[in-house]
Amino acid sequence: MKVLVVDDNPINRLLPIAWLKRSGCEAVESAGGMDALDKVAGGDFDAMLLDLSMPGLSGTEICRLVRATTAGGALRIVAYTAHAVPDAVEGFMAAGFDGVLIKPITKDALFAALALQ
Repeated sequence: MKVLVVDDNPINRLLPIAWLKRSGCEAVESAGGMDALDKVAGGDFDAMLLDLSMPGLSGTEICRLVRATTAGGALRIVAYTAHAVPDAVEGFMAAGFDGVLIKPITKDALFAALALQ
C-alpha cells in the first residue's frame, strides 16, 4: 500500500510514517497544500492521511479537490486532527473523508482507519 501523509508539522508526520514503513507500506510525506495535490496527481496512492488544520489549503479543501479528480474516487482519505469533537465527525465524512483519526493516534487506530488490518 502506498500512503501519502500530509501534515504541516513535520513532527506529526514522523510516527505514522515510521509505523507504515515498518508494516511494509510505502509512505510519502507532504507539508500540505499544493504539494499534496501535486503528489496525488503524480502518484499512484492507495490512501492519504490528511491533517485538517493547515495554513493555506485546509485538509477539508484538499479532500474536496482530490475527490473532484478521476483518481480521487478510489483513494482512501482519512482526516487526521487534534481538534475534532464527536459531532464534527459527521461533517468530515460528508466532506468526502473515509474516516477520522483524532491525535494522538495509536498504531492500531491508524491501521484500522487505512484498512490495513
